[in-house]
Amino acid sequence: MYRGGQGMWSWILHRVTGVGVMFFLVFHILDTWLVGFGPELYNDVMAIYNHPVFRLGEVGLVGALLFHGLNGVRIVLVDFWPQASLFQKQRQLFYVVVGLFVVLYVPTAWYMIAEILH
Repeated sequence: MYRGGQGMWSWILHRVTGVGVMFFLVFHILDTWLVGFGPELYNDVMAIYNHPVFRLGEVGLVGALLFHGLNGVRIVLVDFWPQASLFQKQRQLFYVVVGLFVVLYVPTAWYMIAEILH
């Protein structure tokens, strides 16, 4: 039985952020595809994205991209650096990912939310 811990949370967060990024890419491809139906339709759809709900979604998207990227680097290190696969090293690397995520994401999210409220 899997007991969880930082490995489980890392795995879950990596999958959830990956699915979120995939949905964003699908929507991005679809809205870009609308250019073929005329600039008015494309501009109407782009105007929807200025709604605060969508802009908050962008804040979440940045967080998902940042965590997914940082955790991806951790996974590459574990795969290609044999010492990193030791349990203690994996735990340390996960905490490095979480620390970097907080340091990078909090000011970015703060700035983005301030722009929405302004």
